[in-house]
Amino acid sequence: MTSGNRRIGVLGVGFGSAVHIPGFRSEGWDVAALYSRNEERARAAAEADGVPDFHTNAHELIERDDLDAIAIATPPAPHHEFALAALRSGKHVLCEKPFALSAAQAEEMRDVAAETGRTAMVAHEFRHTPQRAQIKELLDAGYIGDFQMCTMELFLGRGGSGGRGGRGVGGPPPPMTWASRRSDGGGFLGALGSHFIDGLRYWFGDVETVTGHLETFQPNRTDSDSGALVQSETDDSFTFTLTFKNGGMATMACSSAVTPARGARIAVMGSAGTLYAEQGGPNPAEDGAISGSQGGAPLAGIETPARLMPFSDDRDPRLMAFRLLVRDFNHGIDDGISPSPNFVDAWRCQQVLDAVRESSDTGRTVRID
Repeated sequence: MTSGNRRIGVLGVGFGSAVHIPGFRSEGWDVAALYSRNEERARAAAEADGVPDFHTNAHELIERDDLDAIAIATPPAPHHEFALAALRSGKHVLCEKPFALSAAQAEEMRDVAAETGRTAMVAHEFRHTPQRAQIKELLDAGYIGDFQMCTMELFLGRGGSGGRGGRGVGGPPPPMTWASRRSDGGGFLGALGSHFIDGLRYWFGDVETVTGHLETFQPNRTDSDSGALVQSETDDSFTFTLTFKNGGMATMACSSAVTPARGARIAVMGSAGTLYAEQGGPNPAEDGAISGSQGGAPLAGIETPARLMPFSDDRDPRLMAFRLLVRDFNHGIDDGISPSPNFVDAWRCQQVLDAVRESSDTGRTVRID
């Protein structure tokens, strides 16, 4: 590291410590400070991660004049507040998903990013996984012809990786955390559904209509203070159907409350061919593979170009994709732009999340302007 490196402050010490801090460091940044509202956690994370300073007040960190950027890796509820403060203090911003609590919040974040001219991106790093990037390239090359339909499913086991509060069969209810509170932006739709929605927009363009349904099949939680049984306020399962302004449709069925887990399966079908992809867990692998078929032939593996797997990072399976996202963030700062996925993409994704919830509440199809 040299003294000329850009300097960043990281808000949040969960995913922030696991991915943001090592990811930014590997791409040339000095992590100058971190934030957690819990002093014990903040101090422990700073020591463990080798970060020289910590704060328990996010705005004190944001207002520091020795930082170039802020990475927001907290739970969703304060994203709006923190992003606006960071942008208005002249910082570039990389914000985690789910981006906001509503499309109205997301729209204001989008607008302030445009007004300030700062580089502002959302951490939908899975666009950079080989599997999703290769599907995008094949679609753009006309492999399937005219897009017609995409089907997606994601089934994670109770209490397994990515289970978001599920529990093993016969096991005790998990603790009540922010992920089970509506006011904190919890719920499986936002937690992982947002990544898939961003992927669909990346492949097929903007969404025109949304029909969706949310369910909570495992509502029982344990209050951490009293030990009492309480109820989750958020979804652990959902379905949706989207139509796209450029034509075609997509469906998804997803649950974190099933046994056994089956990971994800994605099929993309068009007038001339089909693409098929699987992933074993909640996130696409850094060496994911796809299969394809044209003209009615059986599915066959399609080799992944080496350029889509430029390196591996054994510290965390999400780090390769995240580091590629940070490289785009760096280029954006250099060029004075906000590469995709940016705050416009984040707003569009939030519109779809809101529409799924509205459709579930009303039983109606929701049109997005």
